[in-house]
Amino acid sequence: MRITGTVALITGGKRIGAVVAAELARRGADVALSYHRSEQDAREAARQVQALGRRATIRQGDLALPEACEALVQHTVSELGRLDILINMASSYARIGFDALRAEDLSRNLDVDLGSAFHCTRAAVTHMRAHGSGRIVNVSDWVAASGRPRYPGYLTYYVAKAGVIALTEALALELAGDDILVNAVAPGPIVPPPDLSQEEAAAVERSTPVGRWGGELEIAKAVIALVETDFITGETIRVDGGRHLK
Repeated sequence: MRITGTVALITGGKRIGAVVAAELARRGADVALSYHRSEQDAREAARQVQALGRRATIRQGDLALPEACEALVQHTVSELGRLDILINMASSYARIGFDALRAEDLSRNLDVDLGSAFHCTRAAVTHMRAHGSGRIVNVSDWVAASGRPRYPGYLTYYVAKAGVIALTEALALELAGDDILVNAVAPGPIVPPPDLSQEEAAAVERSTPVGRWGGELEIAKAVIALVETDFITGETIRVDGGRHLK
């Protein structure tokens, strides 16, 4: 797909989402971004898109709710005229020990990480079909892509992100005939979390074969590649510096 002249929707406008938005704008896409609580981050991401000469719009919503996903897609089309690219990045991430888990913790992860990708896709497909093609990129996690959990305390997150990979493959099969290609990226050590100590960050580097954190731009590069392809679908690309090899 040629990105110039397209419209992209990114569910999540902070950190990695903001960099993806800017890279799409550099290639000629107008961009819609959603946010739940991080309005200032979304507004800043939109300003970066506009500074690159492209249109941008933002919308608040709790994407755990199907109706919020549908409203977000409709907002994108109403404001920007069409929808060609969907980047499903919305995620709920928290460490919770097994004995502290509640039923709503599983529901929240499944509804945000997995459910929003499904509901946003379902709402977007009608608009993509109207233009004869589309590209959907979901965001999973390198641990889920490796096929086994590695860190205690992330049970519900792991299950949801593993579900994203299964959803990606099933959607790819369902939508290939419409020239709507569906793939996923599975980030590894991209940016150190703010609560990570220098010692812990260094330990991650030692466990990563390339010996460093990747940075947000590496995810954007992978997303761009999966948007531009005309023949890859149903794949999950680990962007983890070889972390899964150890």
